[in-house]
Amino acid sequence: MGATKIDLLKIVESMINLDPKMRFAAIIDINGNIREAIMKSGKTSLKNQKEEEHFCKQVAQRRKMRREFDRTLGKVRYVHVEREKVTQMVTYAKRNIVYFTMEPEMSIDTKIRIITKIKKIISNL
Repeated sequence: MGATKIDLLKIVESMINLDPKMRFAAIIDINGNIREAIMKSGKTSLKNQKEEEHFCKQVAQRRKMRREFDRTLGKVRYVHVEREKVTQMVTYAKRNIVYFTMEPEMSIDTKIRIITKIKKIISNL
């Protein structure tokens, strides 16, 4: 079990290191519990820990809600939310949810490049 934790930490570290404008990366279980998370050094969280945990629970609930449209629309590739202070992205692995944030002023091309790299990193999660 300890080896899994180390692997998850390496995964979130590799995600956060993809670009200097990355802020936060987390691996969440299907119930919304944070399995591993890391904030980029030098960045401060925009949410406190309780808000972060609550947000992650909602991310898991939204995954369950989106599944009802998989048959007609296809599976979700990723979710992109653009806010004034932060860009939030979510992608789904088989047994986990990956949530990460980045600075909002990045180009859409850079954001797509990052999501593509993260999907490769988490392909066996």
